Amino acid sequence: MADLEALQYPIGRFSSGNSYTFEQTQEHIAAIAVFPHNLTELVGKWGDNRLDTPYRPGGWTVRQLVHHVADSHMNAYIRTKLALTETVPTIKPYDETEWAKLPDSRLSIAPSLVILSNLHQRWVAVLDPLTDEQLQRTYFHPESQKEFTLSEVLANYAWHCEHHYQHAYQLALRNQWV
Repeated sequence: MADLEALQYPIGRFSSGNSYTFEQTQEHIAAIAVFPHNLTELVGKWGDNRLDTPYRPGGWTVRQLVHHVADSHMNAYIRTKLALTETVPTIKPYDETEWAKLPDSRLSIAPSLVILSNLHQRWVAVLDPLTDEQLQRTYFHPESQKEFTLSEVLANYAWHCEHHYQHAYQLALRNQWV
């Protein structure tokens, strides 16, 4: 069996505390823009057997993973808008593990794929015209007791997109589904 760390972090862990150039942030926005299409292409036609397969031992199922990404990115979109309209707002953390246990995590993935497609369209519409100065706006995360710039947040969410895409893709490779 593959190393558990590699299964959990197929592209490695996100490295926080970095600064990003305007050009790097534009690449992160582009990654966020294409993610819903890529994810839908990969898992959109999978049946229940595949969707209810955990991507790693002790991990979420692909179904839970898709719903998690929708939950996470909805929060990220709201946090982005807060950072752009308030001075260092304190964001509301949430327990993603508990959210993944709620009844909506057992629904078809179709609603979450539609949410992601529409949400990312709106999110990118907010992000595309931002200046470098606006990308330096921050919010405060009370769990880590840190301020995060939007440029770092976008790097994190570009990573988050690829991180979870690779969970599903690597599972598909291991099971010869692709």
